[in-house]
Amino acid sequence: MYHFIGIKGAGMSALAQIMKRLGYQVQGSDYEKHFFTQVGLEELNIELLPFSEENIQPGMKIIKGAAFSDDHIEMKKALELDLEIYTYSEMVGKLTQKMKTICVAGCHGKTTTTSMFAHVLNQTIGCNYLIGDGTGYADPKNEFFALESCEYRRHFLNYHPYYAIITNIDLDHVDYFKDIDDVIDAYQEFANRAEKMIIACGDDPYTHTLEVSKPIFYYGLDEDNDIRATHVEYKSSGTTFEVEIEGNYYGSYDLPIYGKHNLLNTLAVIATCYYERMQSKEITKVFQTYTGAKRRFTQTTVGDSIIIDDYAHHPNEVKATINAVKQKYPEKKLIVIFQPHTYSRTQEFKDDLIHVFQKADEVYLLEIHGAREKQEDYPDVTSNMIIKELENAHPIKIDQADLLSSNTNTVFAFMSPNDISKLEDDLKEQIEKHN
Repeated sequence: MYHFIGIKGAGMSALAQIMKRLGYQVQGSDYEKHFFTQVGLEELNIELLPFSEENIQPGMKIIKGAAFSDDHIEMKKALELDLEIYTYSEMVGKLTQKMKTICVAGCHGKTTTTSMFAHVLNQTIGCNYLIGDGTGYADPKNEFFALESCEYRRHFLNYHPYYAIITNIDLDHVDYFKDIDDVIDAYQEFANRAEKMIIACGDDPYTHTLEVSKPIFYYGLDEDNDIRATHVEYKSSGTTFEVEIEGNYYGSYDLPIYGKHNLLNTLAVIATCYYERMQSKEITKVFQTYTGAKRRFTQTTVGDSIIIDDYAHHPNEVKATINAVKQKYPEKKLIVIFQPHTYSRTQEFKDDLIHVFQKADEVYLLEIHGAREKQEDYPDVTSNMIIKELENAHPIKIDQADLLSSNTNTVFAFMSPNDISKLEDDLKEQIEKHN
């Protein structure tokens, strides 16, 4: 029996679903509050327990979430019983040795890109997948495994990639990485673990600094890329483009995707399919039905307005989401509702966020979600640092949907990795009442 401590975490939930489908005995514990990630667990009848030392029994193997230290009640019991204990990334690493793993890494876009791989490959050649939005699937017959691979604390170095996909390299997780050179060093070590090849975004300035021992192919819009999108047209209905690979035409695409960032994500998938000798017509057909990853530009129509739920929290991700909104809904007003994630990230990227938010009509900021950090360690870091520098910015609390609901013909873009669904749900209810 594998017992997951913190099973409702996005990655943990997906891993538990995969292991159950592969035939392992699985159970887990977590807080009793409902999380969207538990839906898939319940569908597979995976037992969900409240935290208790009684959950930990002799002979079990333990998989612990990153948020749980050795002084947690269940960890104490597991250590007392001298059980085998794995971190999430260590357990995933064991699975990557059993399949041809497509490891999708990048400071931005890895969830969407992994979900694209899962969608396209699962409907063509068959593919297991683990996505950071809490989605996990496996069939023992599948040869390939699409895996979202996080660089934080160099966790992706536990994995054994067949293909190493790098969507971009950027400074993030400033509570761990010293500087951009430290980030590049981690990605270089990751890339050199690839068994077959590396496929990286060539429009990103840092991917070209990687010193690798395996073949590396670059994708993007720039002319010097091996895989290029040409004749690109961004429309309110989606994006059309043609693809050239190593100078050869590889199909025309008309896809329901928005923003340059999603075009680049698509190219990573198309490139991999090409090197697996798949036909472009086959890829185009299945891509037409791609609907996106959870909490990545998830849209709900309410009256004449649109509510978008998105995981964006880094300035480059916020910028990409704003650009996608402006492509799809050019005639609507844009209001961004943002909760900064961690004090260190807010402090580091304050000026970048201020610059990006100027592209919205209005911005509402909740107070910072500290996550693993404490306010007392960053006494001067608050959302007001950003609000006071913007004419179009205002504070908002989780129960103040009334500050938003009088707007009409508006795109409300909620952006945060945190759960701010109460504010979204209240807004939907109030708009419906107005209508």
